[in-house]
Amino acid sequence: MSNGSILLIPILLPVIAGIICYCIPDGLRKFRNVIALISGFALFLIVANFYKSGNLIYVSNWFFSTIVFSLKEDSFSRFILLWLSVFSFLITLYVSARMANERSREFITYLLITCGFACGAVLANSLLVLLFFWEGLLITLYLFICLGGKKSSHRTALKGFILVGFCDFCFILGVILYWRITGSFDFPDSPVALKGVGILSFSLMVLGATGKAGALPFHTWIPDAAIDAPVGFMAFLPGAFEKLIGIYLLVKICFNLFSLVPGSGASMGLMILGAFTIVIAVCMALIQKDIKRLLSYHAISQVGYMILGIGTGVPAGIVGGIFHMLNHAIYKSALFLGAGSVEQRTGTTDLKSLGGLYKEMPITGLCFIICSCAISGIWPLNGYISKEMIIDGCLETGYKIFAISAWLGAIFTFASFLKAMHSIFLGERNVSTPRVKEVGLPMLLPMIILALLCIIFGLFSSIPLVVISKFVPQGHMLHLSSHPLNLFNTVSGITILCLIAAFLLHRYGWLKNDRKPYLASEVVHNLPVIHTIYNLAERRFFDIYEQAIKFVKVFALALYYGFDRSSDWLYEKLVVESGIKMIKSLKSLHRGFISEYVGWIFIGMLVIAIFMFIL
Repeated sequence: MSNGSILLIPILLPVIAGIICYCIPDGLRKFRNVIALISGFALFLIVANFYKSGNLIYVSNWFFSTIVFSLKEDSFSRFILLWLSVFSFLITLYVSARMANERSREFITYLLITCGFACGAVLANSLLVLLFFWEGLLITLYLFICLGGKKSSHRTALKGFILVGFCDFCFILGVILYWRITGSFDFPDSPVALKGVGILSFSLMVLGATGKAGALPFHTWIPDAAIDAPVGFMAFLPGAFEKLIGIYLLVKICFNLFSLVPGSGASMGLMILGAFTIVIAVCMALIQKDIKRLLSYHAISQVGYMILGIGTGVPAGIVGGIFHMLNHAIYKSALFLGAGSVEQRTGTTDLKSLGGLYKEMPITGLCFIICSCAISGIWPLNGYISKEMIIDGCLETGYKIFAISAWLGAIFTFASFLKAMHSIFLGERNVSTPRVKEVGLPMLLPMIILALLCIIFGLFSSIPLVVISKFVPQGHMLHLSSHPLNLFNTVSGITILCLIAAFLLHRYGWLKNDRKPYLASEVVHNLPVIHTIYNLAERRFFDIYEQAIKFVKVFALALYYGFDRSSDWLYEKLVVESGIKMIKSLKSLHRGFISEYVGWIFIGMLVIAIFMFIL
């Protein structure tokens, strides 16, 4: 095997392991879980070994054709692959202990195959190769959601398939336009300038990347999947994998395929998209009363921070956005796993039915609280550092409105997680909830590792930041070293004030609503104008998929009545009724007199004779 051929292993190993796991019967479930765990750990070791080698390239003809199958490994792809393997292993460990039913075989199979496709998308050195693996991820997304086993699971799976599929279609169009510009599907050595057709190509490709990551407006399948899909899926795809590969591709589009300039129209467009995603999604998260739906909206909101940071085009924002991508994958996976543990023990994720579980599930509760503080941006956890860098990047561009949107998101994020922590672990125990006990070590271990990473990457943030800074384009590297990463400055002071405001907001709502923590956000929900907007949102008025379905129904009815019914009416009037009238008029000429019939015969013969004479 040549040096470059080793790049096939991260793709083939999990896919082959997934196929083997699918063939193992349920009677050997433990053996199947061992195979999955060994393959996940082996993938981690193989990817870690990439750091010892230089940048590898693998080139081959695709299926005996002239199309080139090209893979390339560099520092950025190594970084993403390493964390893909980590999350794959940890979630496999969790799922192998939690899912003891017959669907665990399919879940582990889809998980491993998805991991292989994701590795292929990251290693792709050609847009055609990237598209192949990218669309494979769409198929596994649909299959994953169908495993939920609920009546609405297939409908939600179709919704996700259509929304993400539309984004993928836009990405394909962007790739075609890029080929028209450059004449090649390969990743270029130098980026293309954003002008002319390049702007359209860039916009379409960004839509594909951000749609995969879960940004507005194609995000609405995620909260539905939180209820209808297995919790392991939420930790795996929306929580970790889709953010890693979606933001990875966004960075490649902005700085490898194209040249994103700070302050340009493209930069402003990304920052606006990020700001809207942050604020709108976190406002929806604030009023949720189911922990999985609350987490799903935060999975959407946090991707807004990543897009906002990368969209600034400045070193602090770019590095902060990539670091936040990693941080989000860490704490959001742990939060979903914690919610899954609570659901397994209590049978519910409804906040009003929970409470006081910290004494009975102390380790799960501690991990959940640590990760809740991390996502809220509390020092000294990892979320604090990445959010501060993103806000610094926004201020460096001179557009303070985007920093304000990030601070507003921080207020509502902390307020909603105060509600979640208070409702599940720290509040009074719900008497209707049966006594429970802590989950087993295989389910606890992934949460413990991820919670520890939140602390380590907060206290020793320089370690990941030094690694991530290598991904910043060379043009920005000169400014990175001069960026002050002070723990406490003006930005930090404002952030602390935002967290205090969030605490006061939660406490006021808690006191106002009979000390029921799950109702703490009602003070925001019931504001005059906000109340109307929330009601429209809860009725899916802003759901682009639901509105598209309504439009299709109206359009179909318009076609039915405008074409089908109108053609029937015209047929009845012009053909049937006219025919009847003509028959009646002809009938009046036939009165039963032989002399009239002879006259008609004579006239007919005369007409025929004249016609023949003329010819």
